[in-house]
Amino acid sequence: MKLAVGFITYQDLTAKYLADFVPSLMKALRFLEPADYQIYAWDNSSLSNHQNKEILDSYPVVKYFGTGENLGFGRATNIMIHQARQSGAEYFLTINPDTILEPSAVSELVSALEVDPALASVAPKILRWNFAANTKTKQIDSAGIILLPGLRFKDLGQGIEDQKQFDRRTILGPSGAAGLYRLADLEKIKDGEQYFDERLFMYKEDCDLDYRLWRAGLKSRLVPEAIVYHDRTASAFGLGLWSVLKNRSKKSRQVRLWSHLNEHLIYVKHWSSQNFISRVFIVFRFLSILIFSLILEQFLLKNYRLILKRSEVLTNVK
Repeated sequence: MKLAVGFITYQDLTAKYLADFVPSLMKALRFLEPADYQIYAWDNSSLSNHQNKEILDSYPVVKYFGTGENLGFGRATNIMIHQARQSGAEYFLTINPDTILEPSAVSELVSALEVDPALASVAPKILRWNFAANTKTKQIDSAGIILLPGLRFKDLGQGIEDQKQFDRRTILGPSGAAGLYRLADLEKIKDGEQYFDERLFMYKEDCDLDYRLWRAGLKSRLVPEAIVYHDRTASAFGLGLWSVLKNRSKKSRQVRLWSHLNEHLIYVKHWSSQNFISRVFIVFRFLSILIFSLILEQFLLKNYRLILKRSEVLTNVK
């Protein structure tokens, strides 16, 4: 089998997208014979919520899994990757169900990995999809993740209009919203049986995985011909302090807690491998976030106890 596709559903937050997402995915897989791909769906919903299952039951090609509890993005995706490995897949496409794919998106991604064996992963060009208005836009959601000084991760081009300015760009790795990985390369950087670090639970686990691949000397790049549209629910669009604050206010407290916690856990996890300059940037960033939390988002302060509690374990990770 050449390709495995894995996506995660959760309550009614994803159910509303499936009628658009699954047909677009099926069209994007038509370049393969049915025996050459498998689609996995892991449902992080409670057992009492059957919306996603009821919709996906009408697509027999989708293998549906779930335990009735929210395992987080990392653990759920790891389970699907293990399934893919057992089925003999070469590549694994992780994708959010709040997306729609252009018909050639997956074939372009697979072709890029087949043409260049040095690539461990590739990213589609993800543009903004306004689901409520049923409108595709030219606004970039992510042209891949890039690394800034001090372990800062950024979605390349996010919030600006696509003018093909990032085409053929070498990147750190793909966004968790949509990215294709070579499974043989994921095997090289897994920790125990984990590919994504399950302790991060949700948000920034894609940054951590891409960073570990990069540190291992494995490459990634943007494939601009592969187009995916994404209705980002935790958008960080906008430039300037006011735009940042306005966008943060639209995110739930839980999203901000996860993002804040995992950013700090990544600092702890990879601190020992950083050079002096990077450590200076990390300390400055840490203090800036702490001051911001003290003034504007004091509910984030409870995370620091968790950070201290997990630090000893995380520093022992590869």
